[in-house]
Amino acid sequence: MKYTESHEWVDVQSGTGIATVGITQHAQQELGEIVYVELPEVGKEIKAGAEVAVLESTKAAADVYTPVSGKIVAVNEKLREAAELVNQAPESDGWLFKIQMKDPKELDSLMDAKTYHNQFD
Repeated sequence: MKYTESHEWVDVQSGTGIATVGITQHAQQELGEIVYVELPEVGKEIKAGAEVAVLESTKAAADVYTPVSGKIVAVNEKLREAAELVNQAPESDGWLFKIQMKDPKELDSLMDAKTYHNQFD
């Protein structure tokens, strides 16, 4: 997994160029109880750093940014009925979307787990 300073994680399926994106444990703790998730549209082309989803919690609404450029190929439909999955398992079952990466080299600018956790834990 790689991490962003805005608390998203990205995990690439080996050999596919498809990356799964979600928010970190740190981010969900800061947000509090997630009550609604606005997911991106499948098929949408987006650039790294663009706002792609919105999480609404009992505390605030927060934008989620994509760590890599590409095309949205799937969204986590379970979140439409169970937004709390983001709180329960933010770095696994609470993933937000999958993206077909345009340029895997964009991953090089992201933090590894050790760097992220040293900075934010």
